[in-house]
Amino acid sequence: MRMSLMASTLWRSRFRTLYIPNALVLFSSSAATVTPPNKNDSLSNAPSPPPIRVALTESAGRGVFATRRIGAGDTIHTAKPIVSYPSLSAINTVCYFCLKKMRTVTGSQPQGVCFCCENCRESSKVFYDVEKKADWLSFDEYCRTQGLKFPLLVKRLACMVISGAAPAGILDILQPASLTREMILKTEEGFHLLRNALVKSNIGDEHTSFLTKQWYTDVLARIHINAFRIELAAGAYEDLLSLASASIEAEAAVGNAIYMLPSFYNHDYPNTHIVWIENADAKLKALSDIDEGEELRICYIDVSMSYDARQSLLSQGFGFKCNCLRCLSGD
Repeated sequence: MRMSLMASTLWRSRFRTLYIPNALVLFSSSAATVTPPNKNDSLSNAPSPPPIRVALTESAGRGVFATRRIGAGDTIHTAKPIVSYPSLSAINTVCYFCLKKMRTVTGSQPQGVCFCCENCRESSKVFYDVEKKADWLSFDEYCRTQGLKFPLLVKRLACMVISGAAPAGILDILQPASLTREMILKTEEGFHLLRNALVKSNIGDEHTSFLTKQWYTDVLARIHINAFRIELAAGAYEDLLSLASASIEAEAAVGNAIYMLPSFYNHDYPNTHIVWIENADAKLKALSDIDEGEELRICYIDVSMSYDARQSLLSQGFGFKCNCLRCLSGD
């Protein structure tokens, strides 16, 4: 299996490892708010890291904490997705790589996908050179009729692993959902459709040996509680509180994505919000002043929902009961 060496190298260079107490965290190199300096830059002009650290909380596992005061409205950091995939309803209207909305659909591939620029077309080779070898009609129809989004992320990640652009265990550090036996049984059809599509494309066993039912289930369990729904802000984010209450309807989303650092943010009444301006590159913004040492929190759901609706969605979707001050008051 061959792919563009340049595309593969660029993708791999987006990640680096960083050790912190009690955890090993894989960060995207885009976590900082500025780009790395070139060799001609002086040390005094070198970018500072984002003002946060990942550490253990008292009761919610890992969390993200401020290393200095952060002002309301400040950009805390940015993040590029590890893996993303457009909504099937939007697949013909957004870039197949970055999920940017297309003004006009030009240069479509035979499968109907399109790219917003040549850079995205080249970057997509880390999965698309593998993906276009297979017939995905049955798999995509399965996802469409069942209303499933997360298997599409598994599909893209599998193609990235086959191409050599990502290790099979790239999501292992993320917290998985606790899947019941019934939920696991429901994943079997998707697994077999995915594997059959790749096997029938004559991709060698040496490239697909990782693709077991256990791998598929483990990845799906992590995607289940770490995926972000991408809702573009149409180029502006002045009203952060309004954005925090954006619709959670699937039709409002252009796709879904997995990020590394944003996945460590815990749920609570938010002091931070994640926004998408033009594409799947995320910006994390402070909704209010955040003190040094304070944990940064995001809301996993629509804050305008009723108490019962919020608790039901968090319990069924994420496996916990929210005990923030608002929920404790019954509001």
